Amino acid sequence: MTDRIHEFLAERRRAGRDNGPCLVVDLDVVRDNYLGFARSLPDTRVFYAVKANPAPEVLSLLASLGSCFDTASVVEIEQTLAAGATPDRISFGNTIKKERDVARAYELGIRLFAVDCVEEVEKIARVAPGSKVFCRILCDGSGAEWPLSRKFGCVPEMATEVLEHAHRLGLQAYGVSFHVGSQQTDPRKWDGALKSAAEIFRELAERGITLQMVNLGGGFPTKYLRNVPAVKQYGNAIFRALSKHFGNRIPETIIEPGRGMVGNAGVIEAEVVLISKKSQAESELRWVYLDIGKFNGLAETIDEMIRYPIRTEADGAPTAPCVIAGPSCDSVDVLYEKKPYDLPVSLEIGTKVLIEGTGAYTTTYSAVGFNGFPPLETFII
Repeated sequence: MTDRIHEFLAERRRAGRDNGPCLVVDLDVVRDNYLGFARSLPDTRVFYAVKANPAPEVLSLLASLGSCFDTASVVEIEQTLAAGATPDRISFGNTIKKERDVARAYELGIRLFAVDCVEEVEKIARVAPGSKVFCRILCDGSGAEWPLSRKFGCVPEMATEVLEHAHRLGLQAYGVSFHVGSQQTDPRKWDGALKSAAEIFRELAERGITLQMVNLGGGFPTKYLRNVPAVKQYGNAIFRALSKHFGNRIPETIIEPGRGMVGNAGVIEAEVVLISKKSQAESELRWVYLDIGKFNGLAETIDEMIRYPIRTEADGAPTAPCVIAGPSCDSVDVLYEKKPYDLPVSLEIGTKVLIEGTGAYTTTYSAVGFNGFPPLETFII
């Protein structure tokens, strides 16, 4: 947690405004993260994944720094344009789009679209003629703390046909994309996907179609309970893999950091609502209920995939394992039970807790009014 966030939260408490959980995001950290990506992958364009945190202040800062943007909807496109980005710096990176949304994006000046099937290509050809398309391929997500499903992408062999179909319909078959899994902690995992991408490039070149770009996706991690490799290590590993598979004909490259851009910039302050046990047995774990849960900001605790650092003012005092749950009247709202957390024995109702690494995928996953609880309040400093 930065000194700026610490001071902001202290002032909020002194002023008596701490009447619910809140997220505080430090823009200085976001700036440092962007510059770190730019230095570590100097020949790669950065397309920030807007879905991670679409706060206007975050988008405006990144636009001013020269970032491009990966968007998932027309609303995100409009938000990004409002923040100062030009259409040529925006991709419509969702492979699942209504045809009218493709048309609206085209009307707004967007000319770069993701696809993973011929049906999506045909939509784009009808309402966004001449646009660039890149095809997403499936790849191995091992090594990621949150491996992705098969919802997006196609097998590499099919990608060749998808891009050739785009070429026949008058679109520009621009490149290939993939995603090696969210919170990917192994920089070597880009190698296999780049091998597949290079094979697609060669196959299409033999058919007279020259691809230009590889979208390396996201997956760049932020620090939670364990240390993660520095961005420079990812940059070095990716450059080695590009050189290995493309030789001296390295294509244009794009990255789409989301979590790695804003995750460590945010801290949630929450409060202990209740501490109880389910029986009088000495071995029974304490249940610690917070005023934030899966439905108002911590959706990424599903299956305990993301394990956030949780701090209290009593850190360093004796601890004991406990189950952590949210406040809602829904039995799904248990954050950590399979692998309990060690929290101070002295924890009391009303104690403030700080949940670190929460700048990404918290406010955007927050339900609107479930059980009457308001969405997560956010402050950008």
